[in-house]
Amino acid sequence: MIVLSLPREAIEELTERSEALRAHLEEYRAAPAPPRTRHGEAAIEVASGHGGEPVLPGTFVDYEASPREYELAVTQTILRVHSRVADLYGEPMDQVEQQLRLTIEEVRERQEHELINNRDFGLLHNADLRQRIQTLGGPPTPADMDELLARRRKTRFFLAHPKTIAAIGRECTRRGVYPAPVEVEGRRVHAWRGVPILPSDKIPISPTGTSSILALRTGEDDQGVVGLHRTGLEGEVRPGLAVRFTGIDDRGLLTYLVSAYQSAAVLVPDALGVLENVEIAR
Repeated sequence: MIVLSLPREAIEELTERSEALRAHLEEYRAAPAPPRTRHGEAAIEVASGHGGEPVLPGTFVDYEASPREYELAVTQTILRVHSRVADLYGEPMDQVEQQLRLTIEEVRERQEHELINNRDFGLLHNADLRQRIQTLGGPPTPADMDELLARRRKTRFFLAHPKTIAAIGRECTRRGVYPAPVEVEGRRVHAWRGVPILPSDKIPISPTGTSSILALRTGEDDQGVVGLHRTGLEGEVRPGLAVRFTGIDDRGLLTYLVSAYQSAAVLVPDALGVLENVEIAR
């Protein structure tokens, strides 16, 4: 509540200049006082008929006047294959296709690194400060995992370095806790309270042997973490990834430009949480 107080002299000066204000104040003074009740009691007024609509307090939702704009980062590489390994006259180019497949996999690995570590949009650098927590004693204990899980609804998965996942297993075994694994895309993976713990070697390990564990709620419908990419690219082979043949040079090398566009957005702060300074060496 905000209260504005004025000295009597200021009020008298205002009412002298405004007939409407003076009449309003006199009407207020003449109105009967509201009923007084003792502490713990309530005054109830019963009336019949329609006495007008009650005045309800307004509700205002915060919004960003200048919302953040995400620029897509690009990962590019050039594949060169000698024309001796490919038939350019209509036969299947198995060797070129395999080289392209391996190149695309390398680009995907780089994309994963950027989505986690990029200073502008990477998950490790875009978690809200209120969603960053520390371990109780260093190693990732069951209590630490519960604290990380409890800070958001519908956590889809945890993300951790394989060595960190091994440390979680050791701490659970030490306390006689044996979480049941779950199946993800046909593979059994470690889990905590039914939430899969997915491995990623792109999460860094510090020189002192500490790392981080990420917890994510994903999807636009759940106001989670969403991936961003560009569609409608020339030569698009996968969403946000394009392969373009750029020609043959004078040495007989076929040249392909492989481009991938990516970014990530955390739609609301509690969609992403990080357990920091997790000791994995103990």
